[in-house]
Amino acid sequence: MKLIVLSFLALAATALAQNVKSNIPYVENGHARHVLDIYSPANAKNLPVVFWIHGGGWTQGDKTDVKLKPQWFMDKGFVFVSTNYRLLPEVDMGTLTRDVAKAFGWMEKHIAEYGGDPKRVLVGGHSAGAELAALICTDDRYLKAEGATFDSLIGCVPVDGDTYDVPAIIETAETRLRVHHLPPRVNGHREKFGGTPEKHIDFSAVTHIAKGKSIPPFLILHVSAHPDTSAQAARLGNSLKEAGIPTTVFGAKDTSHVKLNDDLGLSSDPATKALDTFVASVLKK
Repeated sequence: MKLIVLSFLALAATALAQNVKSNIPYVENGHARHVLDIYSPANAKNLPVVFWIHGGGWTQGDKTDVKLKPQWFMDKGFVFVSTNYRLLPEVDMGTLTRDVAKAFGWMEKHIAEYGGDPKRVLVGGHSAGAELAALICTDDRYLKAEGATFDSLIGCVPVDGDTYDVPAIIETAETRLRVHHLPPRVNGHREKFGGTPEKHIDFSAVTHIAKGKSIPPFLILHVSAHPDTSAQAARLGNSLKEAGIPTTVFGAKDTSHVKLNDDLGLSSDPATKALDTFVASVLKK
């Protein structure tokens, strides 16, 4: 009984130490998925912000799939925001990406009400969310359309994405199927990203990397044993470094696409240690 009481008190203390607001609309009279969640430490005021984008292949997933990350970042003195967005095939990739930018724009205008500093935002995401995070942190058109700029960004953390260079992953995947005499995928990356070479190029973060754009520092996390996400991480990292943008590429060993994301926040996790170092470095600026 004593153990149960102590466990309850520990949970109650954790609940009191944070303020969670769920399903906040970021579009007036919008879609059911035009909502986000905000996790704030107790008595938060003018804290840096994490803006997190969930994965799911752009066809599924939810903002609640954040595991340990909100508490880990709050312990570091952040407000944590996790957003939903409309999904394929209900909308196209451009509309989906603009949803994410709309959520960011709403966050920038309102986050001070929840204890956050709109001028110190770290953007992150897993899988499909990694592509979206990297894109809105390199192609400034999306944030500008919502009245935001790169000047508010302190860092970007894409986690195990495979589409920073969309034409490259299309060629890789389709060549692999062709040489093994396997049928082409239905609704693969070629179709998801719009079906034309021009769109594939435009949705690639590497296309938009250039000096003088205020692109923030990057920490690119990936599964070291996965050939596609490793190659894409190296491609993105090399492009950023060539443009003079501070970049760390970290390949996590003995993990998987899902586990890498789920374990972020564990004190024993090597990727979390890399994240800790990165967060400390961007907060110094």
